[in-house]
Amino acid sequence: MDSIIYKNIEAERVRHGYTKEVIAQKLDVTPKTYLSWIRGTTEIPASILLKMKRMWDVSADYLLETND
Repeated sequence: MDSIIYKNIEAERVRHGYTKEVIAQKLDVTPKTYLSWIRGTTEIPASILLKMKRMWDVSADYLLETND
C-alpha cells in the first residue's frame, strides 16, 4: 500500500482525538498490530479499512487516495 494511506489514517486518528491505543481497541487489534500497519510493515486488511471508513465517516477513496 502507498504511504499516503497511512498518512490519511493517522490524520483521521488525530483529527478525532484518539490515541493509537484507543484506535487499536476500537478496531479489536493490539496496539502493536496498529503500529505495524501505520509503519507499513504489514498490510491493513480490507475488513479493517471498512471499519475505519465507517468509524470516521469518510469515503474509501479518501482512505485509499484513489480520488483524482
